[in-house]
Amino acid sequence: MKQFRRTESSAMSSLRPLIPLLIAAGFLLGGNGLQSTLIALRGAAEGFSPATIGFMGTTYFTGFLVGCFAITPIMKSVGHIRTFAALAAIAAVATLLLVLFIEPLVWSAVRFVTGLCFAGLFTVIESWLNAGVSNRDRGRVLSVYRIIDIGSVISAQFLIPAVGAGGFEIFALMTIMITLSLVPVSLADRSNPVAPDKVRLDIRRVWRISPLGAIGCMVVGTTNGAFRSLAPVYAGQIGMSLTDVVVFVSAGIAGGAVMQYPLGYLSDLWDRRLVMLVSVVGAMVSALALALFAGTGAATNLALVLVFGSFAMPLYSLAAAHANDRAGRSEFVQVSAVLMLFYSVGAIVGPLSASFFMQTWGPGFLFAFIACTYVVLLAAILVRMRAKPGVPADQRGSFVALLRTSPLFGWLVRRESRADHDKDGE
Repeated sequence: MKQFRRTESSAMSSLRPLIPLLIAAGFLLGGNGLQSTLIALRGAAEGFSPATIGFMGTTYFTGFLVGCFAITPIMKSVGHIRTFAALAAIAAVATLLLVLFIEPLVWSAVRFVTGLCFAGLFTVIESWLNAGVSNRDRGRVLSVYRIIDIGSVISAQFLIPAVGAGGFEIFALMTIMITLSLVPVSLADRSNPVAPDKVRLDIRRVWRISPLGAIGCMVVGTTNGAFRSLAPVYAGQIGMSLTDVVVFVSAGIAGGAVMQYPLGYLSDLWDRRLVMLVSVVGAMVSALALALFAGTGAATNLALVLVFGSFAMPLYSLAAAHANDRAGRSEFVQVSAVLMLFYSVGAIVGPLSASFFMQTWGPGFLFAFIACTYVVLLAAILVRMRAKPGVPADQRGSFVALLRTSPLFGWLVRRESRADHDKDGE
């Protein structure tokens, strides 16, 4: 009992200096999640085609990919605080440009810039959090970060039905949220952690380590990118009200959050590929059901998207965990970086491809496209299970849930998780 109290006291002492940073993260995560949904809803209301909205999703993820790997030199040059301030200011200006210039090309360019900025902002926050805690307390602090992530993203969605998607006010609120994130970071903490080292991307080596991990991350990037960019368009086109659209998107996110840890726990006990297989089948069947039952009623679609999110959203974490099980201790950072590269490539392709099917054959083909894409991952899992035995449980690291992160977050958490696992086994 005394040991438990000492542990909790240590966690609280580690968390207390990071509270301003977590508050800033809440504003940013909420603003970014709100913008993703609003872009689709407002774009559809302005007469943008699904293909155009899908292209905007592609430009966002392209910017995010560039930002992930361009941010480290900037952090090394000017430090965390100045990097954060510059990127937050650009993101706030970009948000206002969305309402000042309602043009597809302008919005696409703004989404690229926004993706770049938010990739950098998340990297700054997550590297700062990791630098501010010890290995012993890292899991608790990052769990708080995940709770803030999920809570702020879901709650911010409901500003849309409260304020409306058709006026200036919702864009003003997004700008306020992004701008407010500057206050706690600028005033509350003078520390400036050392920027992480740049990581060399050896794609061939990571492919040899885990072809299934690479394929899995690319497929999940394709499907999750399509869902996140176009789910509001799907919900609107099948006749849902504005409130139901927001609940629809939130249900998919919430389902993934709820099932991350149960599926992760099972993957620590069993062959991770078996858990991936179950998740892929669950996501594929629920996606097909959404395609078939589109427009049959809000309640049916909400229940199905909750099931879909429960199986689809944890797949990236499962694929990354499987790949890291097969990596050497010195390869964790490189593996996580390349896996995020595969994910980002999929996320760039997914929205544009899915929007073509939606525009050609109707909204239900968003989930038909997603279901067909999962066939690739299903086949890869079955082939790899026949080709190679699973990693024994005593040689696997612990599962780490990765919800909405920059590559750096995955690198550091995977490294520390496996380091602690190895230490316990010595």
